Amino acid sequence: MQALEAADPSLRTPDSPTARIGAEPGAQFAKHEHLVPMLSLANATSDAELAEWEQYEVRGHIGDAVDADGYSTELKIDGAAIALTYRDRRLVLAATRGNGFIGEDVTANVRTIRDVPAELVGDDVPPLCEIRGEVYMEYAGFEAMNAERVRAGEPVFANPRNSAAGSLRQIDPAATAARPLRFFGYAITIPAGASALPVATQTALLDALARWGVPVAPERQHCRTLAEVHAWAATVEHEVRARIPFAIDGLVVKVNALRLQEELGTQGASRKPRWAVARKFAPDIGETRLRDIRVNVGRTGALNPFAVLEPVELGGATVKLATLHNAAYIRDRDLRVGDVVQVVRAGDVIPKVLGPVATKRDGTERVWEMPSHCPACGTAAVQDEDDALSYCLNARCPGRRLEAMVHFASRDAMDIRGLSYARIAQLVEAALIEDVADLYRLQAADLEPLERMGAKSAANLEAALLASKGQPLSRLLFGLNIRHVGAGVAELLARRFGTLEALLAASEADIAAVRGIGDVIARAVRQWADDPGAQTVVEKLRAAGVRMDEPARAQADGPLSGKTVVLTGTLPTLTRGEATERLESAGATVTSSVSKKTSFVVAGEDAGSKLEKARTLGVEVIDEAELLRRLGDAP
Repeated sequence: MQALEAADPSLRTPDSPTARIGAEPGAQFAKHEHLVPMLSLANATSDAELAEWEQYEVRGHIGDAVDADGYSTELKIDGAAIALTYRDRRLVLAATRGNGFIGEDVTANVRTIRDVPAELVGDDVPPLCEIRGEVYMEYAGFEAMNAERVRAGEPVFANPRNSAAGSLRQIDPAATAARPLRFFGYAITIPAGASALPVATQTALLDALARWGVPVAPERQHCRTLAEVHAWAATVEHEVRARIPFAIDGLVVKVNALRLQEELGTQGASRKPRWAVARKFAPDIGETRLRDIRVNVGRTGALNPFAVLEPVELGGATVKLATLHNAAYIRDRDLRVGDVVQVVRAGDVIPKVLGPVATKRDGTERVWEMPSHCPACGTAAVQDEDDALSYCLNARCPGRRLEAMVHFASRDAMDIRGLSYARIAQLVEAALIEDVADLYRLQAADLEPLERMGAKSAANLEAALLASKGQPLSRLLFGLNIRHVGAGVAELLARRFGTLEALLAASEADIAAVRGIGDVIARAVRQWADDPGAQTVVEKLRAAGVRMDEPARAQADGPLSGKTVVLTGTLPTLTRGEATERLESAGATVTSSVSKKTSFVVAGEDAGSKLEKARTLGVEVIDEAELLRRLGDAP
């Protein structure tokens, strides 16, 4: 087929089998506006909250009309939402959820997923429709993929959900094709004014999707009453969840009649549908033995205790390690080595030790103490007066060196493409680098002899290192692993002082006077600047030609000139750094705290206390779609 299409390109059609593996890599993802917004759901974490949803959101608006057709219940697949546009039954576009209104066009990547039909079958398929669904990974495929990455010396993925989402945004569709992605459909939308759907209920809609060739998740149930929903939810949580080969985190409960869904609409400003709710399940809690407590040295020198556990299965994953945060966390919970402990995957992702099962102690357990010296280099640990952590202040500590270099090369810091965790570990092991400044001494000839490198990869990495020298001072400061200096603080410092030389010459009081900084950060920055090891690294970076100033970015006449903006939560398509850069380029000032002087707050998913404070103060809150509109680049 590839040979035929190469000989005569007119033979190539959008649904050709070669499109599943042969699309050219794209430079970026175009934006796509959904036919109908992809709304997020409200959550109910108990039967009582589900009953409250029915009472206020359903019966409070349509009364007993819901009794005629009841509810459709479907597995809440733990994956990445996707919207598939079909025109005349053929797949013409696939887009991520994005901010619910505008997503990213990932058509070439989605064509590589074999579950996604290139063409629908059936005479009753609407001429133009958008089928919504979830891209996911089965446990077996996820574990096999991670095993292959281990063999290749690459870092493993944390969980199937994040892996699925990341796979959809690969620049090269061949990379997506190599991932074990699956798909389930669960909804269909049609443009306003189009002829009605050929079904009247959600349960019939799911049957229609299956008839048209769209995979639909198993274990769906039509419940006539809320009592039946409660019973089915308990069955799924305690029985079905354990036997299905993929991750779920609850049920989606929907008013079954489509006409009632339309009548119920959305919940005011939240834009969440009244007619559907996510009945979330409690995270899996397991019991296992705490074999040991060990300490990891982080990139800033923080000594982070973690639990070594007897392996335990939680939510389809084998948990062997879990975070313990700091010594106070261990002390407050009276955790002892040898305890039987309760472990949960917080958010179904991060393993966390809840506490000991004290009734199962037999006297052999022992109290753990934070080491007085760094376990990696032997330097005396220092208890920080501003937080509950102990620190190794040795800038050349081998324990923090690798993590520091990985952070330095990361996308939000110096953005050195091709310099992965495994590659940096390889460079350290080969004694080619000892600190971040040594990266800039590397040449292609040094890199080619390394395993899995080759001439082309070596040349690409050398080019990426050269390109990273031009990153602004804010990126450099963030990458240098200064305690308490995140991306936002780094930008505040870079804008205020302009050059690294000026920052190094500033007193603690000068630094603390910068709006949004304060005494704790100023003290940490000054301690870093006075450290001889840090000074050596800075001089090596200067000698290597790394940029050490911040360009002026604000526009006095920009569309947001004079506005003070706060970002909170995770935005659908923009990273925090990208959003900040866009705002500042438009003339706005981005700050880290909300006050009466804040012009507006841009809120994304999982927005926290800043969102609540904005509402309390009456500060305007907008989403990413509105931000893009104000910046002048959204429909």
